[in-house]
Amino acid sequence: MEIRTTETTIPTGGVELTGDLVVPAGARGIVLFAHGSGSSRHSPRNRLVADALNRAALATLLVDLLTRDEEAVDDRTGELRFDIDLLTGRLVGIVDWLGTGTPAGPLPIGLFGASTGAAAALAAAASRPDQVYAVVSRGGRPDLAGPNLPRVRASTLLLVGGLDDEVLRLNEQALAEVESTAELRVVPGATHLFSEAGTLEQVAREAAEWFGAHLPGQPSR
Repeated sequence: MEIRTTETTIPTGGVELTGDLVVPAGARGIVLFAHGSGSSRHSPRNRLVADALNRAALATLLVDLLTRDEEAVDDRTGELRFDIDLLTGRLVGIVDWLGTGTPAGPLPIGLFGASTGAAAALAAAASRPDQVYAVVSRGGRPDLAGPNLPRVRASTLLLVGGLDDEVLRLNEQALAEVESTAELRVVPGATHLFSEAGTLEQVAREAAEWFGAHLPGQPSR
């Protein structure tokens, strides 16, 4: 499969962010990644999932949602990674940028969020219901999306480790607030970072199947 990889600069929210855009030949959709607290577009966990989506003919965009100066501040204080409004605004800007069709073509958009990035992904989906069709959360904090949850129209999959007790409880509560098509699936034997053998690979499979079923023009499964 021919795959085009590009490091790109994305204007959003008055700043320019760096992202890695991967577009396989014949891509049927694109998934924008919102990484979690203290992570970046180089996260090996998100890279593994992105590789699986690429093999499933889905383009991916992994973006650092903070500028270098902001990352330096966040490394000291940890405050910006929990600024859901800031992260959501950046994601919405990137969704609008993708929606122009210039970066990767006119592809249906999905969002993949991890940890606090999942809250921003859900809030962005609520803000752009006609552009974002599906959301997958890995070990996410959807509860931090707060009043945005009932406004989400995208089909939503919440993936949580079976040993991640507190996050599982928070996901169960959030699921009750989402009025669109939504499922909570527990990955047995997994902790918060899905570092146990085979658990992250299961996340990748589940994500590929979810986007495959819920992005427009994808075959139902």
